[in-house]
Amino acid sequence: MRVSPVARFSRDPEVVIKEAEKTALPTHNHPEGIKGAQAVAVCVRLALNNSSKGEIREFIKKRFDYNLDRTLDEIRPLYTFDATCQGSVPEAITSFLESRDYESAVRNAVSLGGDSDTQACIAGAIAEAFYGVNDEIKKMVRKVLPSDLMEILDIFYKFYA
Repeated sequence: MRVSPVARFSRDPEVVIKEAEKTALPTHNHPEGIKGAQAVAVCVRLALNNSSKGEIREFIKKRFDYNLDRTLDEIRPLYTFDATCQGSVPEAITSFLESRDYESAVRNAVSLGGDSDTQACIAGAIAEAFYGVNDEIKKMVRKVLPSDLMEILDIFYKFYA
């Protein structure tokens, strides 16, 4: 859920995948944790590279062997809290794939229940790269985010937008 900024450091998906592994090691030093971080980061990179949802879906299915064929309506009835990457990353990606904008991606992820903060962060990161974030949401964030964090965010986007 914290890996998405890595996607902005290189336009090359393979470089992003390698860098995502490094960021996962301190907190997710397990093959599935690393795989999850890599999948999220490369989804964001592909979205920034103007890949279609279909291209993103196929890349992730082939490279990471995640099942992205289930719909949210199929996932929702049986889904329970699952903090593992294999139990939350595909669901978060699906939340993005079924979205129409940033807000709907986040709402889709939350609607699943379970580890919804993680899933919303992941779906939101991909959606932000794919759609952008509307001005209304940006204004709300600026009202509630502490000024020191807002300053960091502004610096980040100045260099990596």
